[in-house]
Amino acid sequence: MKGHELQSQLREVAELICAADQVVALTGAGISVESGIPAFRGAQGLWEKYDPMEFAAIDSFLADPARVWKMLLELDHLVRQAQPNPAHDALAKLEKMGKLSAVITQNIDGLHQAAGNRNVIEFHGSGRRLRCLSCGRQISRLEVIMDPLPPRCACGGLVKPDIVFFGEPIPERAAMTAFTLANSCQVMLVIGTSAVVAPASHLPLLAKSGGAKVVEVNLEPTALSQRVSDYVFHFGAGDLMTWLTQVVEDLMEERGEQAG
Repeated sequence: MKGHELQSQLREVAELICAADQVVALTGAGISVESGIPAFRGAQGLWEKYDPMEFAAIDSFLADPARVWKMLLELDHLVRQAQPNPAHDALAKLEKMGKLSAVITQNIDGLHQAAGNRNVIEFHGSGRRLRCLSCGRQISRLEVIMDPLPPRCACGGLVKPDIVFFGEPIPERAAMTAFTLANSCQVMLVIGTSAVVAPASHLPLLAKSGGAKVVEVNLEPTALSQRVSDYVFHFGAGDLMTWLTQVVEDLMEERGEQAG
């Protein structure tokens, strides 16, 4: 995409955002790569190293929790060191400007909240919380001893991160909120997700069927790129979202709009 074409499309998307009553972002692992957290799919993705059916399925976790916890601790180490990158900051700024209604994230890293987004729907749960599979209690990481693995609750039950493994249902409240937002938005920003894992992959389709414009930001083509997305930007999320947010801000200034 040449410079003038990029500027033209950024302007068009910015105008859509400014005119919309509801703009929703759907984010995946790709938005956090610049924060040092590996993506799950694509070149050098986490699943190149770990087979998801061995390490991210609930049956595998229950069969050998100590083995899965070793992978989880490796990922947790990366997540706990990570800081929000410019893409997270841009989404937080759009929300503060009153131009982003919510972020639906498939990520478990908490970086959207760390950047300042307040309306975040954690579609796949959060790695910041743990849950006992026996008594159901949510547990702080500080309460749990990680040696030996697997960690145990005070009740003796097996503890897992409060995240959705393959084979587990999406939390009902998160699912209902996400699908309601997708059905009612006028613009959906799809950032850093391959859009292949159901049911999150249905959200852009639902938005599109409701008349929303779908704006895709991803380094690689996805299942959405040809048939669903109205705008496709194959750029890093940090750069593209920074540029787009600046164009939105400039457009608001041109029109004399107040942020928030």
